[in-house]
Amino acid sequence: MNQENYEKMNPRIVEEDELTIDLGELFRVLLSKVHIIILAAILMALVAFVGTKLFVTPMYTSVTKMYVLAKDENSTTSSSNYNELTAGSMLTKDYMELVKSRPVLEKTISVLNLKMQPAELANMISVSTPTDTRIMTVSVESANPKQAKEIADAVREAVSVQIKEIMSVDSVNTVEEGNLPTSPSSPNTMKNMMLGGILGFVIAAGIITLIYLLDDTIKTPEDVENYLGLNVLTSVPIQSGAAKSKKAKHQRESRKAVQKRR
Repeated sequence: MNQENYEKMNPRIVEEDELTIDLGELFRVLLSKVHIIILAAILMALVAFVGTKLFVTPMYTSVTKMYVLAKDENSTTSSSNYNELTAGSMLTKDYMELVKSRPVLEKTISVLNLKMQPAELANMISVSTPTDTRIMTVSVESANPKQAKEIADAVREAVSVQIKEIMSVDSVNTVEEGNLPTSPSSPNTMKNMMLGGILGFVIAAGIITLIYLLDDTIKTPEDVENYLGLNVLTSVPIQSGAAKSKKAKHQRESRKAVQKRR
């Protein structure tokens, strides 16, 4: 059969260049493979759990807080108090920058005799200030909970001196000393397991969908009409080997029963 005759017999193949997806059929395929998808999600969740426990180092966070008291803070005039509070809130960002300044980091390393560079120490420190407050929070993360507390307290003391010298404030008061963490702040094992389960679910569903889209075999009379443009006159059911054997056995038993009656 030449190409011209083939195209005449199969006009739908020539005209339809776009891939059409039967969403209902795809949903049925995914539903029939739901046990595989669930198993993949469980497997990936277990992999995430084991990986988190074996390969991720637990980190501990110690938090210390301080309050910077500017000059004339104790003025009895309400407008003066308001102006000082507003200015203090704006200066808090400057104080936050001083926490990771090189003099503060180097002094902390010297006091605690740490074997690390200032850049390494800076990566362990995070600074934040709640909105509309003048309380500065310094958090230190380390694999050693005792070290995290020691660094937090040392940084607080070092930056207090730095703020007094540079910003000319009255005092820096300690709101909270660094706590000794008893449980790791990271990693979040449950979160990692959930992400692993979702990833396994998506990968399994994606593979099943891809196999469905790439499968161009003809399975039903409807496929013959849709893809080949031919009308199906009849169809012959194909029985599996087990079904054939069972049917043949039943036929033999029926013949024997008839012969006995004769």
